[in-house]
Amino acid sequence: MKPIAQRKTVKVSVYDELKKAILQGEIGSDEILTETMLADSLEISRTPIREAVADLVNEGLLVQIPRKGFHVPKLTSVEIEQITFLRVSIESEGLRKLAPIITDEKFYKLKDIVDRQRQEMKKGDSINFIELDQLFHRQLLSFSNQNLLEDVLLKVYNLTRLLGHNALMKDGRMGEVLVEHSNIIQALANKNSEEAIDLMKTHLEITTSIVNNANS
Repeated sequence: MKPIAQRKTVKVSVYDELKKAILQGEIGSDEILTETMLADSLEISRTPIREAVADLVNEGLLVQIPRKGFHVPKLTSVEIEQITFLRVSIESEGLRKLAPIITDEKFYKLKDIVDRQRQEMKKGDSINFIELDQLFHRQLLSFSNQNLLEDVLLKVYNLTRLLGHNALMKDGRMGEVLVEHSNIIQALANKNSEEAIDLMKTHLEITTSIVNNANS
């Protein structure tokens, strides 16, 4: 018997469409969304809209406005700096723990993620590129057995996804990210935790700089 291909549910399809629109900047932070508006626009019932919106709120990609609707959060420069601080602190600890214990298997799994990112770059798919970017950073913490830090990073990363797409739109930034990720992996392979940490710090601060310049 052949496996049965699963089709997307309406809720998942709505979630994917809304998420794509948010990350690509098609929905501005000043725009108020309502379940009725979205249901009318997509010509579906409000139930899958409500479920998809709830997931996006949990991920931090939408914020609820009591008795009004929802909007895409707009991060201030102070919040962006805090996000960068948290990510540098969390991911530095992961790299410090991972460098002494990294194996060939872990090295090649990380390299495979970068290779997949390269394929998405060639296709011009920034959404999947960002999803793989998240996987890369989470995998570093998973491999270093920093499970609690990985959970915290996931919550912070949900906010950085709003910034990440804008940063990636800078000409050549996707290619730069691939080089930066590859250099971090190589430093880990050399069991040089301090070099890996310095490379990660630079990698994250470049993105912050690009976002701040775009918002100024």
